[in-house]
Amino acid sequence: MQKTPLLTRRELLKVGSSLGIGSLLPLSALSANTLQTQARIVILGGGAAGMAMANRLAKRLQGGTITLVEPRETHHYQPGWTLVASGVWNADKTMRPNAQFMPRGVNWVRKHATGIDADNKRITLTSGEALEYDFLVVATGIQLNYHLIEGMTPELVGQHGIGSVYASIEGASRTHQAIQTWLNSGHGKGIFTAAPTPVKCAGAPLKMTFTTLSRLEASGQRDAFKVDYMAPGAGLFSQPWVDEFVKQRFDDQGVNRRHYYRLSAIDPHARQAEFAFVGPESEFTSHHELREAEFRRDNQPSVIADYDFIHVVPPMSAHDFVKQSDLIAQDGPFRGEWLDVDIHTLQHNRYPEVFGIGDVIGAPINKTAASVKAQAPVVEENLLAVMQGKTPPAQHTGYTSCPMITGIGKAMLVEFGYADNFAFMPSFPFIDPTDESWAAWVMKDRMLQPAYYAVLEGQA
Repeated sequence: MQKTPLLTRRELLKVGSSLGIGSLLPLSALSANTLQTQARIVILGGGAAGMAMANRLAKRLQGGTITLVEPRETHHYQPGWTLVASGVWNADKTMRPNAQFMPRGVNWVRKHATGIDADNKRITLTSGEALEYDFLVVATGIQLNYHLIEGMTPELVGQHGIGSVYASIEGASRTHQAIQTWLNSGHGKGIFTAAPTPVKCAGAPLKMTFTTLSRLEASGQRDAFKVDYMAPGAGLFSQPWVDEFVKQRFDDQGVNRRHYYRLSAIDPHARQAEFAFVGPESEFTSHHELREAEFRRDNQPSVIADYDFIHVVPPMSAHDFVKQSDLIAQDGPFRGEWLDVDIHTLQHNRYPEVFGIGDVIGAPINKTAASVKAQAPVVEENLLAVMQGKTPPAQHTGYTSCPMITGIGKAMLVEFGYADNFAFMPSFPFIDPTDESWAAWVMKDRMLQPAYYAVLEGQA
């Protein structure tokens, strides 16, 4: 295959400008038209998805009330956590005050939600208060279920050779330190894991493996280190071409791949991990299916593995209070674990006044900040249509993007969507999605963060 040459400085500047104003996707939703309303709109969650919707709706609606439920004072740029855990960024680069992005006129409730009564259109808070709504946007993000791995807690990250880029920004920093301690030892075994459920930034476990391999190779002692990658299924990434690329690259770099094993338990003091065999007949996407798989694997062997470093990726789901509500999927692959929405309109399948956006939704892909960028205009247009008694007109294509870091200083810009078995959806003709390049690394390292903040502010 002929590869696209590295971008020129002019092309890089064009990419950066495009990212800043959001031209990767159409901006049809940024309309000057406003809607007069008396409706009460509640947005649950003030991460990338919730904050983007607050800013968009604040610009489009006159009258009524917009309430954002978000207890955190600090906004975390989570796409930067892999760079922190890899030693490329400092942690403080990923944090901004939430007040910096909060639009005027939005009622900011700094409390946790504890329940959703969808039939009575009511949200309950930790204080015992209730918020009533006419329309609801669920943008609660994802729950990290470390407790489903016996012996594992997020507090262990950074201790006993344990890392996990997902735990927190502090956890990402401690993961970097744990990797560095392993490298400084001059030898040993590292195990990198994947979760048996959908996860946010599905490329992060692979990125952590690739950046660590770069550091091992740069040490000049690569042969003294053993690296295993334990995957609960046959694949390593949802996009087929990238999946095959990663498998081949791992093989080339001496990574021992073991498929159909999930991390089931960890003994931190002994530095041992147990992996349950789940088998190709046990592919699953939810904790319900995970539990069903337990019965099918009873006669299959578990693997006890010693490690010097292990990167833990926990199972993930919607938050418990969402799972315990009537908004959760009742059947299909997302049942009991994810918000039940139409994956194209992002409207709830049973409660038309409810929309979902971001990591919480049940969809085959889409748990990235790039997905939020694509979804926000769709939710905006469709919510305003429903408020006027119209049919939702906008359709989400499933667009998502992963700047797949394949080593420190190189990456691929992987963009794809629902159609044609997750076929590539490249935004720029001069960037080959199958080509590793310094240019894609620069986009990840320097250009995507300003674009992300533009999404939060409703400008992209």
